[in-house]
Amino acid sequence: MKGVVFREFIDMVESSFSPEIADSIIELSDLSTGGAYTSVGTYDHREIIQLVSRLSERTGIAVPDLLRAFGNHLLGRFAALYPSHFIGRNSTFDFLSILDNKIHVEVKKLYPDAELPVFDHSSPDPNVMAFVYRSKRPFADLAEGLIRGCIAYFNENIDMQREDYPCEEGAHTRFMLRKMVNV
Repeated sequence: MKGVVFREFIDMVESSFSPEIADSIIELSDLSTGGAYTSVGTYDHREIIQLVSRLSERTGIAVPDLLRAFGNHLLGRFAALYPSHFIGRNSTFDFLSILDNKIHVEVKKLYPDAELPVFDHSSPDPNVMAFVYRSKRPFADLAEGLIRGCIAYFNENIDMQREDYPCEEGAHTRFMLRKMVNV
């Protein structure tokens, strides 16, 4: 997992909770890095799982809720750090539809070693999108937070339903997004 994700998580903990809590979750975790992450480095995804688990223990907030909050935060940070990915996109559906075939292609150019999740989508109706997330990592809650962050970024009224599918490792989840059209 790319270091930018780790850095953004630590920054979110510092700003949403406190620098002391960020330091304590790093100290309580068994991290090969000691909690030192560079934005361009690649790190074991299990380290972020440890950090989120320690944050949950410290705050009493459930891990899935923390991952969703982090995903929401991360979308906003990605919009600030990588504005070119958002230029010309005018809706959640428009943005989500380009993740695999445009944004991930660009990410792979910058970080050839990146292990990215796979996203499939279909729109049987202009107001409905089925968005499927597959990953070797257990981050469906993070993906949900990113989608919710995207909805907020584009200031849309979209209902989201989630269905998790069994898989041997990681996550396989379908998100059904429906634009709430004013009648």
